[in-house]
Amino acid sequence: MNELTNANGQSGNKVALVLGSGGARGYAHIGVIEALEARGFEIISIAGCSMGALIGGIYASGKLPEYREWVCNLDYLDVLKLVDVTWSPMGAMRASKVMSKLEGLVGDMLIEDLPIPVTTVATDLVRQREVWFQNGPLLRAIRASIAVPGVITPVHVGDQVLVDGGLLNPLPIMPTLAAHEADFVVAVNVTAHSPQPISLESLLPDEPENDSRTALELERDENIGGWMDDVREATKRLWDGLGSSEEQGSSDETSEMRGKREWGKLDMILESFDITQAALAKYKIAGYPPDVLIEIPKTVCSAYEFHRAKDLIRLGRYLADEALERGIPDIASDAAKK
Repeated sequence: MNELTNANGQSGNKVALVLGSGGARGYAHIGVIEALEARGFEIISIAGCSMGALIGGIYASGKLPEYREWVCNLDYLDVLKLVDVTWSPMGAMRASKVMSKLEGLVGDMLIEDLPIPVTTVATDLVRQREVWFQNGPLLRAIRASIAVPGVITPVHVGDQVLVDGGLLNPLPIMPTLAAHEADFVVAVNVTAHSPQPISLESLLPDEPENDSRTALELERDENIGGWMDDVREATKRLWDGLGSSEEQGSSDETSEMRGKREWGKLDMILESFDITQAALAKYKIAGYPPDVLIEIPKTVCSAYEFHRAKDLIRLGRYLADEALERGIPDIASDAAKK
């Protein structure tokens, strides 16, 4: 079993894990978890936001292998089928199809009954503050944490209106400071800034013998965000008969024009939210430096490219290996054997 030595000279194998928000890039969290487990590290506490809350909660419930298999077999058309458009004033999508799938995996599990302590972070729009879920239904906590404002409808709990925790705290390091038994804090920032755009393909190591992607998959991945075109086309057809004339714009505006206008808004919301999270994450890291920081550049893919799970998981493991090897040079040989 490998031991890491932190800045205070302590050593051990117990890790408090922080999983940040970042949409589809959060699939990299799965690879990070795999890298930690491959070296014998024990994850004893998890704090997660948005996609980090989802992955952390599923891992703690013991259902990560099943979830991993599911997402790795999703192509962009499968992802399109999971989009349940509502065009509610509170958000464009309900996320009910995704949550139904998660319910099939974890059931009605409570956070306090998980074998690993988990904290998920949401934002209360009413009181304008963070909300930490450390007990209660796991799926409700996940659903609140992933509710990107204006995109996914919020969760109402009492008088709270809960949305994505990334609005205030995309990398929730603070909850892990209470994990006194942890030897180290490992944080995964999947909205890392890079001076120049970095593609997913340029970061991944070559695996010619193991690359089983078909020519169709390769062509699909070259068209970053291509599945969104299918989403746009589908939602345009849904505009007829939806909402009042005031909500839809002028009477001369066609459904196609309305669809383009609204999807333009969604694209802008997602990109703006991404930029804000990246800036906030930098402040969190500066204020509470983790012992090991694993950074996934936010340019590797768009936040909604949920059809790229295989490569993002592989990237997470690869970058985790690099970060751990920088801290523990003597485990490089062990890594090569995995």
